Amino acid sequence: MVIGIEAQRIFRKKKHGMDMVALELIRQLQKIDQQNKYYIYVAPGSDTACLEETSNFKIRTLKMSSYPLWEQIALPKAAQVDQCDLLHCTSNTAPLSCPVPLVVTIHDVIYLEKSIGQIMGSSGTSYQKMGNLYRRFVVPHIVQKCKAVITVSQFEKQQIASLFGLNEEKLFAVYNGVSSYFKPLTDAETLSNYKEKYHLPEQFFFHLGNTDPKKNTLGVIKAYGHFLRETQQQIPLVMLDFDHKELKKLVKESGFPEVFDHIHLAGYVPNHELPAIYSLCSIFLYPSLRESFGIPILEAMACGAPVITSNTSSMPEIADDAALLVDPYHPEQITQAMIQLFNDQNLRNRLIEKGFQQASRFTWEEMAKKVLTIYEKILAS
Repeated sequence: MVIGIEAQRIFRKKKHGMDMVALELIRQLQKIDQQNKYYIYVAPGSDTACLEETSNFKIRTLKMSSYPLWEQIALPKAAQVDQCDLLHCTSNTAPLSCPVPLVVTIHDVIYLEKSIGQIMGSSGTSYQKMGNLYRRFVVPHIVQKCKAVITVSQFEKQQIASLFGLNEEKLFAVYNGVSSYFKPLTDAETLSNYKEKYHLPEQFFFHLGNTDPKKNTLGVIKAYGHFLRETQQQIPLVMLDFDHKELKKLVKESGFPEVFDHIHLAGYVPNHELPAIYSLCSIFLYPSLRESFGIPILEAMACGAPVITSNTSSMPEIADDAALLVDPYHPEQITQAMIQLFNDQNLRNRLIEKGFQQASRFTWEEMAKKVLTIYEKILAS
């Protein structure tokens, strides 16, 4: 069979969650499937070395002036020209009109939920707001037309089923994985080089957030402010590629202006270098308001970082008992978990050991095998 996979953004230099999921899916399919023919549809980008063609995997670069035009016009036309038996769109949306059978991965439906939507609608960047509007329009149409919907957790599967009334046979939960390079880094020279490269402090907390309101960066800043005041321990908080002006705005809103001097922005860190940050941090803070999966939870665990995450949405499903779970809407709970984890070495050790075991349960190979089974089931029917 001939399978098309939409991977529009995998060649961009600064990859994020969904980009990495699509890339890992394709890499694993290259390893396990030498029978079927694949066309990988991408947009132009500078990081072309991240994926190479093989005998049965061909890369098609499609050019369009905007993402909606790329997806709605160029993508279905290319799938038709290449005579695909099936097109898998990997990043929440898909063509409204597609000449071949369609599979879509919907990572989340947060933008359709009223409780979170009110929070997200009141803030976030213009780009994020426009993206949410596009998804609100496209997704309700494509879920009814496509042959299968893949999502990333049992929690998200239930959300999608409830919103759209989908038949159980059409909806599949397939867990994401953890890349093999996420493991503890212990070599002193390597760690020293990363400390110098990203100007990292000797000891620090790590929050992997952005301007998306669901990441709860404001709540983390409030919790961190409480930690500094209550403990008098001036442990820096490291964040990565975060907008400086947006950070100032959040700090002002938090009511803890003093924390600004203790937050270190490390800039963009490529995915394959994140293990250094996880390995060096004292605590990884990931108390999002809402996640469909939460890959960083497992990445941190695989690197030996003790994790604080939320007791909401998919996060208890993914973290299980290998993290401290808190109510993300109450910063004081995050603070108390930070204090507890910072002071209790036995608790840290228990969570680190459980974290290794939990992360080992999630592999990209297993994810790819399940996706391939879905392809085969659709084409057989």
